[in-house]
Amino acid sequence: MTRLPATVVFDLDGTLVDTAPDLCAAMNYALQKLGRPTVPAEIARDMAGQGARKLIEKGLKVSGDAPAELVEAGLPHFLSFYAGHIADESRIFPGVEAALDALAAAGCRLAICTNKPVALSIALVAAVGWDGRFVANLGFDSVPSPKPDPAHLFATIAAAGGDPATTAYVGDSITDTMTARAAGVPVVAVSFGFSDRPVTELGADVIIDHYDELLPALRALRR
Repeated sequence: MTRLPATVVFDLDGTLVDTAPDLCAAMNYALQKLGRPTVPAEIARDMAGQGARKLIEKGLKVSGDAPAELVEAGLPHFLSFYAGHIADESRIFPGVEAALDALAAAGCRLAICTNKPVALSIALVAAVGWDGRFVANLGFDSVPSPKPDPAHLFATIAAAGGDPATTAYVGDSITDTMTARAAGVPVVAVSFGFSDRPVTELGADVIIDHYDELLPALRALRR
C-alpha cells in the first residue's frame, strides 16, 4: 500500500472545525457595537473564511458602506466576543476524529497552519478537546508573512519537525491552495468548507467530500 505523507498540515476554520456559527455571532456583536443591523444566519454563514476584518467588512456592506476605519473599530469588539464564545456552536466536521486517529496511529506528524490569531487557534483546539493532537499550531501572527505566503506553511512544517518533500496540506479555500502551490506541497481540498468559489476551482490535487476519504486521498498524492 502507498505510504502516507510523514507530515499532514491542516487549515483550521472550515477544514477541521465548522466555526461559522461562532464567527458570525462575533461579527453580529461587532455590527451591533458599530450601530449597524445584524446579518441573518443564513446569509452570514457564506461570509466566513477570510479572517475577522473581511468578515466585519462584509457584514457592514450588507447595510451600507464599510470604510477601513469602521472595520478597524469593530475588530476589538469582534475579537473580545469571539474569545469568550469560541466554541459555543462550533462543531468538528464528521469523520475528522477518526481520520486524525488513523493518521496518528500511522505515525504521521499533524500540524495546523491557520490565519486565525494563534492564541485563538490554541483556544479553539483546547475547547474541542484536541490538546496534544497537533505537534505545531501556527497562526497568522506566528510568522512575519501569513498565508498565502508559503513561508507560513514552511514554518509550520519546520515546527512540526517535518520536511516539505514528505508533507501534504489539507484546506478549504483558495488561500490554502495558493499557499500549498507556492510551497510545492500537494494539497487536498474539502468540499464543505468556507470557500468563496466552487471547490473545483481551487486547483487542489484531490477534493474530498467527507473525512472518510482523507487517507485514500493522501495516499493517492504519494503515487
